[in-house]
Amino acid sequence: MEWNLIFFVNSVLLGVGLAMDAFSVSIANALSESQMKKSRMCFIAGVYAFFQFAMPMIGWICVHTIVEYFSKFEVLIPWIALALLLWIGGKMIWEAVHGGEECDEVGELEISAARLTFATLMIQGVATSIDALSVGFTIADYGLLMALVASLIIAGVTFAICMTGLLIGKKAGDKLGAKATLAGGLILVGIGIEIFVKGIFF
Repeated sequence: MEWNLIFFVNSVLLGVGLAMDAFSVSIANALSESQMKKSRMCFIAGVYAFFQFAMPMIGWICVHTIVEYFSKFEVLIPWIALALLLWIGGKMIWEAVHGGEECDEVGELEISAARLTFATLMIQGVATSIDALSVGFTIADYGLLMALVASLIIAGVTFAICMTGLLIGKKAGDKLGAKATLAGGLILVGIGIEIFVKGIFF
């Protein structure tokens, strides 16, 4: 593989395709935390970008070392993503339904009830990027440096797209109020099902 325009275009397109799930999850997170500060938004987008960088590299390493075992593990990817996102989304829906009595005078849920924890963010990062392991096969013919550059481009694209999703979610969350957490949970569940169906049947 040569260093040319096609390489960079393909890397950007891979980044756009892989970032779509993280984009939707970013919207879901910002819906339930509409007062999110810019520093926190950058951190959240940075976490998703890191996982989108790490997963293709892990996949590339596996292809060049333990390809036989990686092929067997790949079958489990849709199941893992489904389980993680159903758990997180279900938790958000539960909090939205059973935390409704704790609304303040304006009618918004308390931020503490819906606030995204570090552990949940890590799980989301894995769930939305685990399918990027398969990109290791796509870039298998790249050298180490090219694989690193491609993964960095994917991470940069993911960061930009997730920041956009967070901004959209913040604006929508202000309007939805108490319904935002419920909407966010439903989005996460939907993403989990979409990843599962795509991974099993396509």
